[in-house]
Amino acid sequence: MSTLSNEVVAQLAEHLENAELEARDVTKITDDHPDMDFEDAYNIQWEIRRRKEARGNKIVGMKMGLTSWAKMAQMGVEEPCYGFLADYFSSPDGAAIDTSKLIHPKVEAEIAFVTKAPLKGPGIHVADVIAATDFVLPAVEIIDSRYRDFKFDIKSVVADNSSSSRFVTGGRSLPIDHMDLRTTGVILEKNGEIVDMSVGAAVLGDPAASVAMLANMLGERGEEIPAGTFVMTGGVTAAVAVEAGDNITVRYHEMGSISMRFV
Repeated sequence: MSTLSNEVVAQLAEHLENAELEARDVTKITDDHPDMDFEDAYNIQWEIRRRKEARGNKIVGMKMGLTSWAKMAQMGVEEPCYGFLADYFSSPDGAAIDTSKLIHPKVEAEIAFVTKAPLKGPGIHVADVIAATDFVLPAVEIIDSRYRDFKFDIKSVVADNSSSSRFVTGGRSLPIDHMDLRTTGVILEKNGEIVDMSVGAAVLGDPAASVAMLANMLGERGEEIPAGTFVMTGGVTAAVAVEAGDNITVRYHEMGSISMRFV
């Protein structure tokens, strides 16, 4: 049950989106609205999405967050959260990412899926996802919470589009039947030093499970993952803080690498 009026949802969406667009931090919204629930939080996120589309931005994909069991335990949540990706979030491999437009960015290496058939929950499972997948490819998400000092609770995060800000894709796309994504190794390097190593199984045991969960969560709102959707499945690695002057390279077993620099 949502507790916030449409008017308050619209005000909070404007407040959080302005914080993103102006790259300034705010305090978590549950401080002022302690009774808000997850439905309210997603209503705010969908209103931010509507604002962007009304301005002419295209929604180019979806992302899952908090997809490691450890992260969920740390945040005290039962399931991950999702967010949307707007067109201007996208940067090509090798891009210079402008930190003046971000607050306190962090990078995490991810595995992305592109669908060829729609997925509509409830009841979507891993086999459905595999059947509906066109190919998988490497991605790096640059998350940037709008909350001061990255201090927040999960409902505030969901309302803030799950900390979405930028993403970079590159490397090599591969058909999923060629891969065991659970054992796909990923190495994250910052300024030439290895800062994290992991495997695909860090994401809910199998990144395809993350796509299934997204389809089921969207299904609760009567929404689906359309064919041709780009889905980032959540951080395989930890989120690593970056600032101007840093260079990031992520190497993927069998899928090449992605690089970017922060300016």
